[in-house]
Amino acid sequence: MKKVRSLRCPTCRKIVLASDPEYPFCSERCRAIDLGKWASGAYVISTPLNDPETDDFNYSRSRKPE
Repeated sequence: MKKVRSLRCPTCRKIVLASDPEYPFCSERCRAIDLGKWASGAYVISTPLNDPETDDFNYSRSRKPE
């Protein structure tokens, strides 16, 4: 028996099959609502990302003593 992959639509929580054309959303409407949340800034990354090229902590460690 083949297992069908599915998950819940992140917007309305309906079950969506991986074979559905709007996957992982259940509809174009839910996809547009999610995009609107991203565009308005409703979604944020909860912790800051550390970029080794711009992180001051790493910069001070990599500098050679004068």
